[in-house]
Formats: sequence, structure tokens, C-alpha cells
Amino acid sequence: MDNWQMQCCGEPFAVGDEVSWTLRDPDTEWLESVLGSESAGGVDKAEEHHGGIGDGGTSTVGIVTSIHAVRCRYAPPPGGAETVLGPVPGSGTLDAIRFADGWTPDRGELEFAGYLVRLKIDEDVRPE
Repeated sequence: MDNWQMQCCGEPFAVGDEVSWTLRDPDTEWLESVLGSESAGGVDKAEEHHGGIGDGGTSTVGIVTSIHAVRCRYAPPPGGAETVLGPVPGSGTLDAIRFADGWTPDRGELEFAGYLVRLKIDEDVRPE
């Protein structure tokens, strides 16, 4: 879940909460640049508040079983403009937390980028 999605219009949630989210395919290129290919490979969906994904989104109900704050360093890419920042490869960190409200603090040079959330999906639970 991108930090800006949560900050804009997301509802705070905690481990154990039931959530109903629209999920889409993740931006695997960005995830790999932040988390590395091993951690990014475990991400199968991304939460989407703002639409514009056509038929690519699915409404999903689940129970939050874990939340990790994602932080990374940002810098201009090699040979790029100084005003364009991107995640520094290999700088991503994951810290387990119990509650998410979109305003998780930065840690020094590591800027809060979003949340990695694991959901338990019950096939018998359907969104209204």
C-alpha cells in the first residue's frame, strides 16, 4: 500500500482488522528496486483507492495478519537529473508494526514509502 494512497483517503487499520480493499497488480519494477527481488516476489497485489485500473481491480475482503512499514533512501539515478529522485537499490527496510495510519515516521535518511500488508482471505466472505 503506497503511503500517498493511505494519506489521501485511506482508513487506519491494525493487525486483526477486517478490511475491504480494491486490489490491482503491483508495480513489480518499483518493488524490486526498493525491496530486492526476493522480498518483492512475495507481493502479489497492491491496494488502490483512486480507480483508473479498469477491469484490473478486484474487491477483496480479508483479515490483516501482518503489517510492515517500508522505508528506503531516495537519490537521483546515476546519470539522471538532480531534481528527479528514485529509490536507492538495496536501501529498503521492512519493520513490523501493529497499526497503520499513513503517517509512519521516516528514520533518518530512510523515508516512509508505504506498507507491506498480509491478508488472510476467507473465500466465504464476499464484499457487499
